[in-house]
Amino acid sequence: MRAHFISCLSNCNFKALSAKVELAITMDLERGEEDSESESLGEVLRDRFRISTISIAEAEAKRNGMEISEPIVACISDLAFKYAEQLAKDLELFAQHAGRKSVNMEDVILSAHRNEHLATSLRSFCNDLKAKEPQSERKRKKTPRKENKATTSVVHIPDN
Repeated sequence: MRAHFISCLSNCNFKALSAKVELAITMDLERGEEDSESESLGEVLRDRFRISTISIAEAEAKRNGMEISEPIVACISDLAFKYAEQLAKDLELFAQHAGRKSVNMEDVILSAHRNEHLATSLRSFCNDLKAKEPQSERKRKKTPRKENKATTSVVHIPDN
């Protein structure tokens, strides 16, 4: 199916292609077949990402009263996917460098450090989210056990 997807990029309607790919993916997933011809999860995600990108590009062109050629839409789709892949790798590395197994908002903001406008917008968005979050649900740092023992330890006064 992947080869069919690539060969259709230059010579068919993207909406028709989108419907064909969605139908093929749905049929593969419903069958649950794990043979050598079925696509891996990564390939399915990539194809769906590209279909979504194509749909957005076509919608934006239509909304602005413009026409966009199919090779350009395919190029935009490919670039967006490659950018998303690189962003995901960077976020994973930032989290690992901080000694975490999961990505947080600070990693996302750090990834935008070369685009000051985007970084400012992300910081503002992060602050808005924190402001909306109820105080009781925010995570509080626990004091280490040693400090707890130090504050609750018993002091022995020697008998004279």
